[in-house]
Amino acid sequence: MRTTRIGLTVAAMLMASSAVQAQVSDDAVKIGVLTDHSGGFAYLVGKYSVEATQMAVDDFGGKVLGKPISVITADHQNKADIASALSRKWFETEGVDTITDVAGSAVALATQEIARSRGKVLLISGAATTELTGKACSATTSQWSYDTYAFAKGTASQVTKQGGDSWYFLTSDYAFGHSLQRDASHFVTETGGKVLGSVRFPFGSPDFSSFLLQAQASKAKVIGLAMSGADLLSAIKQAREFGIVQSGQSLASLVVYINDIEGVGLNIAEGLTLTTSFYWDANDETRAWAKRFMERSGGFIPNLITAGTYASVLHYLKAVEAAGTDEGKAVAAKMKELPVNDFYNKNVQIRQDGRVMHKTFLMKVKSPAQSKYRGDFYQQLAEMSGEQSFKPLAGSECPLVK
Repeated sequence: MRTTRIGLTVAAMLMASSAVQAQVSDDAVKIGVLTDHSGGFAYLVGKYSVEATQMAVDDFGGKVLGKPISVITADHQNKADIASALSRKWFETEGVDTITDVAGSAVALATQEIARSRGKVLLISGAATTELTGKACSATTSQWSYDTYAFAKGTASQVTKQGGDSWYFLTSDYAFGHSLQRDASHFVTETGGKVLGSVRFPFGSPDFSSFLLQAQASKAKVIGLAMSGADLLSAIKQAREFGIVQSGQSLASLVVYINDIEGVGLNIAEGLTLTTSFYWDANDETRAWAKRFMERSGGFIPNLITAGTYASVLHYLKAVEAAGTDEGKAVAAKMKELPVNDFYNKNVQIRQDGRVMHKTFLMKVKSPAQSKYRGDFYQQLAEMSGEQSFKPLAGSECPLVK
């Protein structure tokens, strides 16, 4: 009898141990960085998002729940169908537990549907459309670095208040651009300004001359650039070549990355007002982290997507540890339960719709004379809380909220 009881006890212990181990699927946690490695956003994300992900894994310790953490990546080529196929393959056959970055709004929306249907966690740091936490929201998705509502509000409202009360938009013809123009138009009119018109252009356009001439002909005081990446750099440079700014119209770039400022130079970007969620030179803690990242990445100045990718992966791993499992729905719930804390987020909550409620900052680009060293580009004009920055839940179209 005693031998039987001992045997049953040992068997129960082995079964319990097996159950604990089974909480990590495939005996590993695998993170997929789905990003742009070859297109118009590659200079902002790509290998730098992969490095940010790996840095978060390394800082966490390389293991979670006693199991190894691995990182893989793929190029979605800025095509929604390719992103869908890759994410489906990763989740169904390659054991990927979560996907991060997903630069490009159309790509992110497509990937979100794949993640939703499979109960997988999606960490969006590289896409800005508000639809991701609006009508397309998912219980297993969180949106990190920014969105078009927050950045349009910060920039459009401020520029309009300063006298730029008539606008004409040059808009990238996909979900991100549409969302950005819609949100900025709302804040222009809300602040007392007028939108005189807009023109859409295909993503990756090499020539903006006809679009800029239409904007110039509108006589609007402000030309709103509802675009980002290589398109933004081309538009800013060509506007300067055509003398548009010199003739009295101003440019308002609604989403600008610090790497864009470095790319066009302070002599061209000087005085530009912008909104951001991260500035590497904000304080000692951000500078220390940025220095480590630059050493790992060959000198790349980390932008808001880089920081958001790192923060999202680190918080995901903390949630896996706290939940005791890598099962997607359980981890997503734990992510909302735990406050986000890292080198630039302090006790930040993830809202029911998946919106990460971090601060945003209104910045003005310095002149070449004001800048003392590489990356010393911004003067802070204002700080906005998450509640001040992002769309209130009262106006949300997210079914999880309703």
